[in-house]
Amino acid sequence: KLLAFLLFAVVMTGFIYPVQGFWKWGGGALEAAGFLDFAGSGVVHMCGAAAALAGVLLLGARKGKYGGDGTVYAIPGANMPLATLGTFILWFGWFGFNGGSQLQMTNVENANAVALIFVNTNTAAAAGAIAALLASLAFGGRKADLTMALNGALAGLVSITAEPLTPMPGEALIIGAIGGVLVYFSILVLDKVLKIDDPVGAISVHGTCGIWG
Repeated sequence: KLLAFLLFAVVMTGFIYPVQGFWKWGGGALEAAGFLDFAGSGVVHMCGAAAALAGVLLLGARKGKYGGDGTVYAIPGANMPLATLGTFILWFGWFGFNGGSQLQMTNVENANAVALIFVNTNTAAAAGAIAALLASLAFGGRKADLTMALNGALAGLVSITAEPLTPMPGEALIIGAIGGVLVYFSILVLDKVLKIDDPVGAISVHGTCGIWG
């Protein structure tokens, strides 16, 4: 319901996120403890994943998702071209999300830092997409799963967001690829083992890969 969503948005953006964002970026306890989170794998994405998990647990599974005998029924996406376009828009926006977290590019040093962040961000996303696709081929009955590839790209992006400046591109590739594999198995565990119906894999993408980041 729209009212419930609006109330959630007010609480999330007005109280929850500012408080835990302060813990890292406002000089709070996480910053004092030396916690490293460049652009928000934990501060942003795990916060969203926690909210998503709470929402899923409150709402319960979609009708027809789980049978009385425990059978899990897939409910495919209604418009995969639109989902793919949305993922590419997010992918593009992530350059601003991560690159903008450098906060300035007014000299050569900062400009080079932003360039490296862009390369690492793109590399991790591509590696995550390929790794999740390969995982779906290897463990999903030799069938390429587009939704897993899309979630793999987002998983790579979330994974590298914790620190897109320090690693070299080869290391960013490994970070993103591990995120892509993690999101594949996380989605399966939530769906088939824990019976938590997460329609778009948000908990796995932002939560599991937020932890990995």
